[in-house]
Amino acid sequence: MFEVQDVRLDPASRRAWRGGREIQLSRKEFDLVHALIARAGSVVTRDELMREVWNATFWTSSKTIDVHLGWVRRKLGDDTRHPTLITTVRGQGLRFETGATVKL
Repeated sequence: MFEVQDVRLDPASRRAWRGGREIQLSRKEFDLVHALIARAGSVVTRDELMREVWNATFWTSSKTIDVHLGWVRRKLGDDTRHPTLITTVRGQGLRFETGATVKL
């Protein structure tokens, strides 16, 4: 189980919560959040996400990640124009922001 800020993720049951409210994520959305929250505070490159979430060893389009990221941000209640949970680090990748990470 991972808990960062007020987002909780249970990989065993594939369930996610924001605060006390359960969030329904698709399989790929869950995998994307899991890949980021497991390394909260660190930048995860788009290449790493394509390999881990989409099992792609070739580069298709960053739009795939962007579209799913937009859906995830909306579902988690993050501002898509000025996100605070999952941020884009220009030229590097994405980071799940944290003050403290707790692996339960």
